[in-house]
Amino acid sequence: MGGIAPVASATTDHPTMPIPLHPRQALRTARALVPLTLAVGLGHAVAAGVQVQTQGAGGQPLADVVLLLEPLGAKAAVKPANAVDIVQEGRRFVPAVTVVPVGTKVQFPNRDSVRHHVYSFSPAKKFELRLYVGKPANPVEFDRAGVVVLGCNIHDAMVGWVIVTDTPWYAKTPASGQASLADVPAGAYVLRAWHPDMPAGSTGVEQPVTVGASTLALSV
Repeated sequence: MGGIAPVASATTDHPTMPIPLHPRQALRTARALVPLTLAVGLGHAVAAGVQVQTQGAGGQPLADVVLLLEPLGAKAAVKPANAVDIVQEGRRFVPAVTVVPVGTKVQFPNRDSVRHHVYSFSPAKKFELRLYVGKPANPVEFDRAGVVVLGCNIHDAMVGWVIVTDTPWYAKTPASGQASLADVPAGAYVLRAWHPDMPAGSTGVEQPVTVGASTLALSV
């Protein structure tokens, strides 16, 4: 169970608001649910930057957290990203987590000496790239928002994720656990955070925020 809590250095009077969590369901191997804390700095300008610091169990910075800032009301226009590759190398998907806007076409080059059979059964995108080496002739277009789980029909240990978003304000945290969302217009939003160690099938946890408000933290 998590909720809104003030950061130690923050000046906020927002009350605790519980967010329900579900039992962890392993994808292929049992993994512990990682506690996630988001420290979100919200600016006061018409077009502000939103700075986010994530932390895992024990307070360490948490990488590969996908952050989506979704406006309430009318959706903002998004443009597909260009030249996105998810490489198969060392019998792994690299990067393991990729976030792209709706409509983005992704290539899946295989740099291993063995063939891979890449697929997804996720509702947001079902596809299959049968046994191949090198670069497939055609990219895969991700045309629906959601979480897409990648697998290899030959190597069961291979797993990756594509987060397809319909908002232009998104980021993925590096090893520092820090990320910034630039040029966010003032207004009401939902901040959604997703991590691979969340329950299988989860679309992330969310919390309403207002750009121009005081610093908040979202704990899950």
